[in-house]
Amino acid sequence: MSEPARPDPDALLAQVQEAEARSRRGSLKIFFGASAGVGKTYAMLSAARAARSQDTPVTIGVVETHGRPETEALARDLPRLPLRSVPYRGHQLHEFDIDAALAFGAQHENALVLLDELAHSNVAGSRHPKRWQDAEELLAAGIDVWSTMNVQHLESLNDIVSGITGIRVWETVPDRFFDDADEVVVVDLPPDELLERLKAGKVYLPRADDNRAERAAANFFRKGNLLALRELALRRTADRVDDEMRAYRAGSADKPVWPNREALLAAVGPGAHGDKVVRSSARMAAQLDVPWHAVHVEIPGRPMGEVAQRALQLAEGLGATTATLSAPDTATALVRYAREHNLARLVLGRRARRWPWQRSVADRIAERAEDLDLVQVGLPATTAARARTAPSAERGDLPWRGYGWATAVCGLTTLLLTPLLDVLELSNIVMLFLLAVVGVSLVHGRGPAVLAAFLGVALFDFFFVPPRFTFAVSDVEYLVTFGVMLVVALVVGQLTAGLKLQAEAATQREHRVRSLYDMSRDLSAALLNTQVAEIGARFLTGEFGARSALLVADEHDRLQAMEGGSAPVDTAVAQWAFDRGEEAGRGTDTLPASACLVLPLKAPMRVRGVLVVEPIDSRAWGIEQRRLLQTCASLLAISLERIHYIEVAQSSTVQIESERLRNSLLSAISHDLRTPLASLVGLADALELTPPALSEAQREVVGAMRQSAQRMNALVNNLLDMARLQAGAVQLNRAWQPLEEVVGSALAACGTLLTGRDIRVDLPDDLPLLHLDTVLIERVLVNLLENATKYTPADSSIEIAARVRSDTVAILVDDHGPGLPKGREARVFEKFERGQRESATPGVGLGLAICRAIVEAHGGTIEGHNREHNGAVQGARFVITLPRGTPPADLGTTAATEEAPTP
Repeated sequence: MSEPARPDPDALLAQVQEAEARSRRGSLKIFFGASAGVGKTYAMLSAARAARSQDTPVTIGVVETHGRPETEALARDLPRLPLRSVPYRGHQLHEFDIDAALAFGAQHENALVLLDELAHSNVAGSRHPKRWQDAEELLAAGIDVWSTMNVQHLESLNDIVSGITGIRVWETVPDRFFDDADEVVVVDLPPDELLERLKAGKVYLPRADDNRAERAAANFFRKGNLLALRELALRRTADRVDDEMRAYRAGSADKPVWPNREALLAAVGPGAHGDKVVRSSARMAAQLDVPWHAVHVEIPGRPMGEVAQRALQLAEGLGATTATLSAPDTATALVRYAREHNLARLVLGRRARRWPWQRSVADRIAERAEDLDLVQVGLPATTAARARTAPSAERGDLPWRGYGWATAVCGLTTLLLTPLLDVLELSNIVMLFLLAVVGVSLVHGRGPAVLAAFLGVALFDFFFVPPRFTFAVSDVEYLVTFGVMLVVALVVGQLTAGLKLQAEAATQREHRVRSLYDMSRDLSAALLNTQVAEIGARFLTGEFGARSALLVADEHDRLQAMEGGSAPVDTAVAQWAFDRGEEAGRGTDTLPASACLVLPLKAPMRVRGVLVVEPIDSRAWGIEQRRLLQTCASLLAISLERIHYIEVAQSSTVQIESERLRNSLLSAISHDLRTPLASLVGLADALELTPPALSEAQREVVGAMRQSAQRMNALVNNLLDMARLQAGAVQLNRAWQPLEEVVGSALAACGTLLTGRDIRVDLPDDLPLLHLDTVLIERVLVNLLENATKYTPADSSIEIAARVRSDTVAILVDDHGPGLPKGREARVFEKFERGQRESATPGVGLGLAICRAIVEAHGGTIEGHNREHNGAVQGARFVITLPRGTPPADLGTTAATEEAPTP
């Protein structure tokens, strides 16, 4: 029987530390549902009443009953914290009082606070913008929290739910917070029962002139939507439970497999049948739709051959998680790996026994692990025969030199001990022969050690045991001595050889880890791409004796070779690997005839370049060597990305300081110019009104002076607004407004400029309300209309249209002028950028920059391009894209999502 595996001390220490941290932290319980109306709040209040009956100090922090009488009845008998009144836009809103909850927790041991609607957005001015952050502070203070949420509020599922229901929910909870909950209770209700509750008015209470239930059933609460949301909620909860189960198993040693989920483990042997086992496992995993692993057990002294390497590469290409294990016993290693990864089904090849007493790997696994299901893949007789001969063929010729040394050592030992026969006892001579076996096994391995054991027994019998120089024995007891000597010699020799191989393997692993550590340390101090290339080349030369070259992508995604590269570079192969982010060249399925292996440098944000490696010999790299190369490529990629962002940060710092100085100057100049400009306008008006009456020529001069002063005043206002927008001093005064009113106000403000033009407005009837600052969005439209009047003929038309999309609304402003400068469509939104460098058209290029700043402050985008027909420019088009949001009267969400998100 093998010794049971002991738990990892580091893992145990981490668990103890985590347990201590959790003991100081409050517990979080989430009542989780698929949609509104399934009864989450009711279930939470029912559980809270049961906890209070067991003397648990419970209080309601905030609970939304939505007027449902059965829910209000449950909440009526529970203590309740007073809500905090918060002023907001002339109204007094009531929010959760976190300070009162903290005081309640300080006064009561094991306090429990109920916080309904975990994804709720707090009113501006609250301590935290989100209610889940309030819960996090309570938990950190050691207070238990119970809360509720729907599946659409999970951050990772938000876009999926939006695609299913067509409704975007803006209030979300991070998955991290959900996964850290101590308990998740699924509150489930079949879709038919939920629809009955909706029709009965138990989800949305009936009100006069309000058909919300009918509209909800026609939009959000459709049976297909509810089925999909129910599946998402149950799957997400199942994934969380599976993670908890894996974490529990990771903390215990050698636990039996729990077949709660199907998973396969393919055992790849050293013979030619490995690829068939891999293909059979891949087909089985595809039919069962389960994950699968493929491993090869490398016996010390028997390195993995090319056949097994190809089989593992095939498995990796078919979607398996591959690994190479190093262990003296194949069965023990497979059982340990299966239990560590909770793999319930083991697939391995079946072949005939070579000797009647030989036990197969499957037999040994069945004896060690009754919890594993064994699936044996039948192998043809020819394949099995090749499998038996393959390992010796892959290892090459037997090490005859070691056997020769074993013979010489035993002969030398006999020669040295013969003169000492009268001095040493036979038992001491036996010890010296055993010492010879240990020496042979330590230097030359298992096979020579076996030969030395048998030779030692034979030489001891022939030269030292009476009668000498014959294999006959005078005393039967010597047979026992020979047997014990042979067994001890074999055991000691095998153990010594195994320990030597394990020590060599550990030394190699330690060397690889130290090399990677040294490389990581050097890369962390690198500040130039050339330094990264030099460090990578040094590592590859030291570990693999290979030549290398590093190619880094520039800002236009063109590969540039770094200095010091010694490997030949095939530009076509390198560009292919960079564009697709896949390995290419030698040893891969893409351009395998190439002399070099090309690895893409995948950083967290993007592919930063490629690494070209040329081996010094024709031998294929093994799985472990390929992984080491991939680790090297990942470290190089991360270092290149770090250097890139250092450069970006330095450039951004300089740009920010320049912008700050420019904004300060603009603000100062604008304030200083406004007073004299106002005086100029006032003086112009005074001159025109002061008697005697001015002549026609004088009135023209006064009018020109007033017009120039007003134009200069508008320019100064633009400068001041731009400075305030860039400084973040402008606060959005958002409200839900119809777009028609904003467009009408903008057209009215530009009435004088638009005189004589044909203005066409195309706004669809189903435009939703938009959550925007009416004054600022009107300013955007005014700037675009003014821009159109400046650069288009006086009698040309201007069109304004809107298009409704799934989660945005697009506003289009078209003119019929010369269009935007080709290739500079994006630059016209920069500050002080004009369509034409030298132009008689008044302005300094701030109008479109102000438009972009305002639109981006609303979470939208603005872009411009030319409208073309048959290759001819028909004019310019500006497109403003604004998020739709969720109006207050939207359907299908909880009350938390019915509120507009707080800016």
